[in-house]
Amino acid sequence: MNHFSTIRTQLEKRGLDAVLINSEANRFYASAFHTTGADDAVVLVTTKDSYLITDSRYTEAAEATLKDAKLVIRANAASYLDLIAQVFTEDGVKKAGFEDAALTVKEFNAYNSGLDCELLPASDLFLELRQSKDADEIRRLKAAQKIADEALTQLLEEIRPGMTELEISARLQYLMLLRGAERMSFDPIVAGGPNSSMPHAVPSNRKIQDGDFLTIDFGCVYEGYCSDTTRTVAIGHATDEMRRVYQTVLEAQLAGIAKAKTGVIGKVVHETAHDVIRSAGYGEYFGHGFGHSLGLEIHEPPYFNSRNEKPMPDCAAVSAEPGIYLPGKFGVRIEDVIILHEDGCEDITGLPKDLRII
Repeated sequence: MNHFSTIRTQLEKRGLDAVLINSEANRFYASAFHTTGADDAVVLVTTKDSYLITDSRYTEAAEATLKDAKLVIRANAASYLDLIAQVFTEDGVKKAGFEDAALTVKEFNAYNSGLDCELLPASDLFLELRQSKDADEIRRLKAAQKIADEALTQLLEEIRPGMTELEISARLQYLMLLRGAERMSFDPIVAGGPNSSMPHAVPSNRKIQDGDFLTIDFGCVYEGYCSDTTRTVAIGHATDEMRRVYQTVLEAQLAGIAKAKTGVIGKVVHETAHDVIRSAGYGEYFGHGFGHSLGLEIHEPPYFNSRNEKPMPDCAAVSAEPGIYLPGKFGVRIEDVIILHEDGCEDITGLPKDLRII
């Protein structure tokens, strides 16, 4: 899977002769080739051809993977700038897009002075293309979610009071890697008891105890694409207040998901969920957005939040993750990933959502 032809179509629409791609996420989106180092390659798409420029460490892997593009191996004496300039000269590039959201000022100045063409900001080109997922991208997202689902299902059978947050995090990561994950989408959040009131708590040596809520927010990468899931479970027992908060979050999530579809204003979905939480008396304890898109990166636009007044694109993959966080007491968050369609959305997270007590 690569997107060279899709990108080339955008060049013609924008009056560009080429686009210079530096960021790892967009390089992978274009070429389907991954490098371990963030600065180990450059991808060029011109109106005439596509190119991957890298060094000899990647020769064999690139030859086996790269399709529909020319491989240019950088010798030790050559610079990326020299090779880019050579390609641009050969392909007659006079106007080139660049990733204004990814380049440093130093990098831009080097390109601007070293290339005989006009450089124009083009990060929005990739933002626009990556918002709608194609069939192969959705397949990868579903596979990543399935790995995460299976790992958490096993983990919940193993968790016992006395385990630390760090132990649970380590076990969860191992279970995902064992099932084929390439790496984690982000460092897992494992937060028990009062720590669960912090949406982005860092796992600690705190031992989980009877009567705790335990929030686990995690994800993995499969064939370059991220999953993202959150579940909150009770340890031993749950109080009436804990049950009430949990049920409120669940109802808010279901209300938001029911509203989500292609063309809906992002803000509307967020406000639909927030209204449920506000009506239950917990409005001040839900401070983040209902959801974010994800794909090659764990956080991508567009968003379900109070600031997004634009229609959501077709086939966007978006998280649905309302929460209530009571400082010093506990927090609850429930998160699925949904794919937007014209007649609604598809929930690709397979885990149950009713309150579980372990």
